[in-house]
Amino acid sequence: MHPSTQGALSFRIEPKTLHQEVAARIREMIHSGALAMGEKIQEKSLCDTLGVSRTPVRESLRILHSEGLVDLVPHKGAFVRRPSMREIRDMFEVMAVLEGTCARLTVQKMTRADLESIRAQHEKLETHWAHRDHRAYLETNHDFHVLIQKLSGNAVLNGVINGLRQKILLYRHRQLYQPKRFRQSMEEHRALMEALERMDADEAEVLMRTHLLRQCEALMGLFPESQRPMAPRFGKHGDEYRRGF
Repeated sequence: MHPSTQGALSFRIEPKTLHQEVAARIREMIHSGALAMGEKIQEKSLCDTLGVSRTPVRESLRILHSEGLVDLVPHKGAFVRRPSMREIRDMFEVMAVLEGTCARLTVQKMTRADLESIRAQHEKLETHWAHRDHRAYLETNHDFHVLIQKLSGNAVLNGVINGLRQKILLYRHRQLYQPKRFRQSMEEHRALMEALERMDADEAEVLMRTHLLRQCEALMGLFPESQRPMAPRFGKHGDEYRRGF
């Protein structure tokens, strides 16, 4: 193939991926709070900020709408989605089951090298906790959970989780700033790490589920009591789902 032809083909691909990059930037703005829940997304302002035309912005908003992060209202425009507390609770309950399954499968399949990778992420969490660095802890916590998900080795499970993770990520960040939640999160990670070290698949599953449900419980405190749905009920080991779901 002639070099000039190769360059032309490479150039033609860029516009097709531009809207994905724009979507990633807007997604980051939502997660960081630069775009608040319920806020109307001003297309022109976004175009100016990102240095792009309206076409990739509109395409990106459709992507974010499919992810449940943006509402597209006819004749009114795009808004950052404001889910109800019941919807948030429902997402956490499902994610708890999915990530618990990941933890169990990871224990059943992981190699010594895999365990070392998990341990390295956990040690980073300990460092961030020692420095009370919420931001760094959240970033490493995300990497930790993604690693467990990856090591589960189940492509279908990964696909389902990936779709839900973008929706739940924003709320995972907010719950860590609740009083005492940072310490509780670290304690939960330590217990989970111990189960992984012991190769206890059942306990790892329960502890991972509990970890997610505790996040949901902490989030409930951000809303007036009158708006809160029934909080998750924890069983003997802190997990309401131990006996089947």
